[in-house]
Amino acid sequence: MPLTRRELCLLFPAAGVSSAMLSAGAVAAASAEQDSSLPSATFPFDQLPLNKPSGGAEARPVLKGKLATGESLEVHETMLAPGGMPHPPHHHAHSEMWLIREGTVEITINGVNHRLGPGGVGFVRSNDEHGIKNVGATPANYFVVAIGPGAGS
Repeated sequence: MPLTRRELCLLFPAAGVSSAMLSAGAVAAASAEQDSSLPSATFPFDQLPLNKPSGGAEARPVLKGKLATGESLEVHETMLAPGGMPHPPHHHAHSEMWLIREGTVEITINGVNHRLGPGGVGFVRSNDEHGIKNVGATPANYFVVAIGPGAGS
């Protein structure tokens, strides 16, 4: 049954209300999802808890959770004793970045060794084999930032 122009014009306001209600629902859903994301915060170093994992390392977890955009994020600080290696080279789905504060480390990426000192940054993308070792005579201190599937798992 065809509609007249008059009947069609009467439907426009109803369509606008329905569209506005759908948009409001989408905004509410996005807000609810964003509410479960990591909040903005600060993390004074002297207030971070200290964990002692294996391999001559001490770690301070900083944060772990989901970003408002959906990615998993995990950040921790590590102090690695001279000659220490937290674990053998490995690979995983998330990407990692190391921010070196003190000492000298060797980061191995797909079998290639790279030396980094204070201020150096290393990055490994998803599924590339990687490892880190303190090759200096003093403790090495660095932050790890992991982003993506399984970060912090």
